[in-house]
Amino acid sequence: MRTTVHIKNLECCGCAKTIENTLSKIKNVSEVIVDFNKETVTFNFHTKHDFDMVKYVLSRIGYPIVGKESRLIN
Repeated sequence: MRTTVHIKNLECCGCAKTIENTLSKIKNVSEVIVDFNKETVTFNFHTKHDFDMVKYVLSRIGYPIVGKESRLIN
């Protein structure tokens, strides 16, 4: 599955790179793309557990998800 989420605190391109590098290390998470201008992160994942892990990690590194997650794209 693929989804896009809006995040807080995305202030520079370095932040975007940190997010891409960190999320890419999570098992079953791939094709992480951060859009600095839209303050979004798009990524592929396999299960709800994988998605929940992304939410947890984003929050822990200072970029919590805001609002509702975008509709999942299969």
